[in-house]
Amino acid sequence: MPKLAPHTGATRPVVVLGSGSRYRRELLARLLPAFEVDVPGVDETPLPGEPAAALAARLALLKASHVAPAWPGAIIIGSDQAAECGGHILGKPGSAGRAIEQLAHCAGRPLVLHTAVAVLGPDGTLLEHLDQTTLQFRPLDREEIRRYVAREDPVDCAGAFKFESLGIALFSSVDTHDPTAIQGLPLLWLAAALRQLGIRLI
Repeated sequence: MPKLAPHTGATRPVVVLGSGSRYRRELLARLLPAFEVDVPGVDETPLPGEPAAALAARLALLKASHVAPAWPGAIIIGSDQAAECGGHILGKPGSAGRAIEQLAHCAGRPLVLHTAVAVLGPDGTLLEHLDQTTLQFRPLDREEIRRYVAREDPVDCAGAFKFESLGIALFSSVDTHDPTAIQGLPLLWLAAALRQLGIRLI
């Protein structure tokens, strides 16, 4: 049975976040009092030789496209993020040991976060955006890294850090157009996209 999200001139379309990330849900809740969540079951494995920016953009659109058929008439948001440091794409570490290794690899280096968003409108309109943020890791010793990982357990975060909390202490500088992109969903752009699609935020 398809999930119906009718859109008429008098009815605001349902907004659906195609993501299993609790961080993206928390961010979107800053803009919208109510929205649906539909977790897309997509393969997030990078293609051979795929650059980090292309990976993030491809997966954002793939997630939105995967969710859309179940929500006719809805606005669908797909998003993905790829972290790149020292020529390597860093995924979610998944364990404390891998988180420690990721941070040790990045210590003293710049890390680039590519955060992509794909928004599908009720009429098939596609809006896409790619945000790039550069974070400069300060030099970190192994014990400092171990203490950080033990305290924050950032195993579900690309790059193995939570910038919105203690993770900010890992860096010496940040170059960003939108600080919310660091957490996985650039709200400055998304707010404009939703307004373009007729969603009144304020």
